[in-house]
Amino acid sequence: MTTTLKSRGALRRSMLALAALGVAAVASGCGFHLRGSGGTYTLPFNAMYVGLPESSPLAIELKRNIRVNGHTSVAASKAEADGVIEVLTNPERTRTKSILSLNSNGRVREYLLSYNILFRVTDKAGNELLAPTNIVLGRPITFSETQLLAKEQEEALLYKDMQADLVQQMMRRMAAIKPGKPAPAPTPSGVLPGVLSAPDVTAPTAPAAPPVR
Repeated sequence: MTTTLKSRGALRRSMLALAALGVAAVASGCGFHLRGSGGTYTLPFNAMYVGLPESSPLAIELKRNIRVNGHTSVAASKAEADGVIEVLTNPERTRTKSILSLNSNGRVREYLLSYNILFRVTDKAGNELLAPTNIVLGRPITFSETQLLAKEQEEALLYKDMQADLVQQMMRRMAAIKPGKPAPAPTPSGVLPGVLSAPDVTAPTAPAAPPVR
């Protein structure tokens, strides 16, 4: 009896493993990628220059993604590249943190973490290949005065996740560039689910004056 139960358990585990592999294969076949896991984008450039400081985490992430395309290398200068990434956002405003909601005592309950970048792509001569494009990402995070260290670590992870997502969106837009053609109009920025835009507020109108008799 015990041997039979063990055999059934082993068979059930094998079936579950095969089912998981099947789901993974289907997901891979249809081009699905988990958020943050990245995708493969074929860039229309032999070499690209990233106009950011070498120590910038965003520059490091961008260069890593550019290199994994296989045929596209990272150039050390604009003169060596046929595609130049220019980041137009003020570095001090790339990451922001604002109050999202308060509790009944008037203390912060949630913050909104935002990652904002405005960039464009040119050739070495300065001709625009991708018009200035703005990407804005947001993540809500709850606040607790009793868990400050844990919340700081969570905040760092959320920013890292947004950075990875932002780089993937940049790669997708750059992969759609067709060198030699006019730069397309900038596409709307993406705001991740979970962040609602503020409702429109319309100023009250003054009551109509009574008719003069």
